[in-house]
Amino acid sequence: MAAEFLKKGWNVVGTVRGGRSRTLLHDLADEHSGRVEIEILDICEPDQLAALRDRLAGRMFDMLFVNAGTTNRDPTQTIGEVSTEDFVQLMITNALSPMRVIESLAGNVSATGLIGAMSSGQGSIANNEAGQRELYRGTKAALNMFMRSFAARQAGTARAMVVMAPGWVRTDLGGPDGKLSIEESIPNLVNVLLAKRETPGLEYLDYLGRTVPW
Repeated sequence: MAAEFLKKGWNVVGTVRGGRSRTLLHDLADEHSGRVEIEILDICEPDQLAALRDRLAGRMFDMLFVNAGTTNRDPTQTIGEVSTEDFVQLMITNALSPMRVIESLAGNVSATGLIGAMSSGQGSIANNEAGQRELYRGTKAALNMFMRSFAARQAGTARAMVVMAPGWVRTDLGGPDGKLSIEESIPNLVNVLLAKRETPGLEYLDYLGRTVPW
């Protein structure tokens, strides 16, 4: 996503977790001198988030997008089989922490800017007719609900908000059987985000701009 925004002329402030000395974001920073800033943040660590908020004090952004997600060690487990440890970890990483970022940094986004989070088509309650990946689904559905509550507090503003379903992408999380490559999903997804800035309110959209049922 960062690379795609750079192609479109945007500057990017991206975060990486500490202890990872080299990432693809660092490569982008080398290739695009002065246009990529890298901040350290583990979104599951409130102290790190508070420190980032302090470092960004007074700065305004046209878009805030939170991309975070993990799954449990055995995603085939039913909700009755998952451990309490896995449940807590996934709910914190996939739902609570992204919303903490949004709540903490919303004031840094311009009144006509966009605030978004990476959800999943598997977070749709209406579309869940096959089950599977029950814990992951539940955490993304929770993220969607929390975003709806956040949006309700923004009613009447010009702010655009979105939760995105990127499609089943071949990544470490999506696995090798995903229907889409990163190159097939992300450029389209970024185009959807850019277009969404013109439409106030919260929407649940996929990478082609289609509405996903809640």
